[in-house]
Amino acid sequence: MVRILKSGMNPETQLNISEGVQHTVRGIIADIRVRGDVALRELSQKFDGWNPASFRLSDEQIEAAINQVPSTQLESIRFSLEQVRTFARAQRSSIHDVEIETIPGVTLGHKVIPLNSAACYVPGGRYPMVASAIMSVATAKIAGVGRVLAVTPPKDGQPYPATVATMHLAGADEIYIMGGVQALAAVALGTETIAPVDMLVGPGNAYVAEAKRQLFGQVGIDLLAGPTETLVIADDSVDAEMVATDLLGQAEHGPNSPAVLLTTSEKLAGEVASEIERQLGQLKTAEVARQAWQDYGQILLAEDEAEMVRMADEIASEHVQILTRDPDYFLERMTNYGSLFLGPETNVAYGDKVIGTNHILPTGRAARYTGGLWVGKYLKTVTYQRATQAASVIVGRHCSVICAVEGFAGHQRQADLRVERYGKAEPAPATD
Repeated sequence: MVRILKSGMNPETQLNISEGVQHTVRGIIADIRVRGDVALRELSQKFDGWNPASFRLSDEQIEAAINQVPSTQLESIRFSLEQVRTFARAQRSSIHDVEIETIPGVTLGHKVIPLNSAACYVPGGRYPMVASAIMSVATAKIAGVGRVLAVTPPKDGQPYPATVATMHLAGADEIYIMGGVQALAAVALGTETIAPVDMLVGPGNAYVAEAKRQLFGQVGIDLLAGPTETLVIADDSVDAEMVATDLLGQAEHGPNSPAVLLTTSEKLAGEVASEIERQLGQLKTAEVARQAWQDYGQILLAEDEAEMVRMADEIASEHVQILTRDPDYFLERMTNYGSLFLGPETNVAYGDKVIGTNHILPTGRAARYTGGLWVGKYLKTVTYQRATQAASVIVGRHCSVICAVEGFAGHQRQADLRVERYGKAEPAPATD
């Protein structure tokens, strides 16, 4: 049985925080729905101190932003873009249209069609999340989305040049500088100056995740990607420095970012706890990381690898780092995770920034029922059917029977009409 050596915040306290977020988000969405651009401007001024002539950047403003980005940064942005595009292209090529003849004369098929429009939200409050523009916008364009909006809040009262440059290089059709719940509500519902989109995509804080949850139905969403989560699975083959580094490397995302160590080594668990304190004394983002570790960090001690698999699947973390002798043991057995990082040679930061897999991943245990963002999230699979007259008679007779069983007289008449028109007018088979 797993022993808890360090626990996080009381679940009841977390629930109270969540209810407060829900109430705030509901009010903002309602305001945007009623007052449109007026509400957007008021909320932007209130939360971001930002009230430009236009929230959408002009071509000249985009070009000016790109010119502010050092060439070394642009080189790394382009490298990351190419890795993400390469993997996304491979994913897209694995998805095919289908057409088959199920019985003589009946043809069924599906077509895979890109969405007409999507808005990609790129967080930028505490940190300008340049890589999120790569993950969301570039993947949308590879999928073939017709109109891709890129949306990000201002940083220190201005558009953040590197984020704007990345959005443009990734292929965004429209770039908007506006943040938070009000931005998501504006692009989902539409305003006097912003045409609504069909889907919202992207990570964010608890407010952004809740906004996506409440707007779902009005628009589609990729998934609920809230505060970053990381789970490190480790045995005694790894040292405490690496484990602590990988935990704090994700805890710095925000004060409510869970970082969990699951290990079979009690010795390592004790060493990691001490090493985290040592590293927090040196880390530039220690204020945020310390709060996250204090409130949401956990250390769990398991009896063996099998128990670690069971516990990891229960946690269903967004990121799972495997620092064990046999990482493939977990690749072969785990089922609930956003993305696996196998062995000490890779880490979550690689996935977050440049390696090519997508970093927009399920949080809040959503990994139990969905994976992360990929080209398939921007595609919809629609079906079609056709039949010859002879086949319509065969299908129609069976359809008539099932309609009669269910009591759908109008449906039954649709079937019977085809049987009458295309075959001998025979009564449908009797039902028991």
